[in-house]
Order: sequence, then structure tokens, then C-alpha cells
Amino acid sequence: MWVVEAVGVGLFAAALVLGLLVLRRIRLLRRAGGIDVALRTRLEDSPRGWHLGVGHYRGDDFLWFRVLSLRSGPDQVVQRTGLEISSRRAPSAPEAYAMPVGSTVLRCAGNEREIELAMTQDALTGFLSWLESAPPGHSVPWAS
Repeated sequence: MWVVEAVGVGLFAAALVLGLLVLRRIRLLRRAGGIDVALRTRLEDSPRGWHLGVGHYRGDDFLWFRVLSLRSGPDQVVQRTGLEISSRRAPSAPEAYAMPVGSTVLRCAGNEREIELAMTQDALTGFLSWLESAPPGHSVPWAS
């Protein structure tokens, strides 16, 4: 009998965690400016390392929240100052599973690190607008 109770408690805990993850994603997407963005920090030739998340713009920062995380704050903060888009490409077939459908991959360098962001065309337009809208005196170069 105690085995059945232990399994029931385990299933309840798993359902609770899953419910919290779903609620967190809905809350993040409903905030103003929430977009689906996949991010990879370890740049290698393999399709591994991509994580789906939600991005938000806050002034000169792009905040990225990983979908499968219960963390309350952003998992990555990308600063607009000094950020450069070094290349743009279509995702490879093995990478496409981990990103929004119809994504474009941007390789970005700045602030002493490199990352890759994958986003849809609409989100990309918004990201480039945010990048271009730096205050006067801040240069934001990138490659097309």
C-alpha cells in the first residue's frame, strides 16, 4: 500500500512541476514584447546546445528566459552596447527541432562572448529594430 502512495505522490509532484512550467511560459509570452527565441552559448559545429526560451526587451538589454526552468530571473542578458551580428544563416536540419518554425540563426559577438540566437522572421525584424535604435553616440555595427 505504501508503494502506491509513494507513486501517487511522485506523480502529483511531477504534474505540479509541469503545471508550473506551463504557467511560467504563458506568463512570459503574455508580457509585452515576449518572443520565442532559441539560444546557444557553446558554439560548435554540432546541432547540440540549443535551448528554447522567451526573450524580452528592457532598455539596452535583451533578457532571455529558458522555457524549461523555474528560475524567476533571466537566464541570459544580452546587452545592446557593443553587440554585433557576425553572420546570419538558415538552421541545419538537425538544429531545426530545437527552434521556432521558420527561424533564422544569428551569430552575435559582443561583451567578450559569442552566442547564437534563432528566431522567426517577425521576431528578427523586431530584434534588428531594437539593435538599430541605440541612443545617439552608440555605434551598433553588424553584417547582413
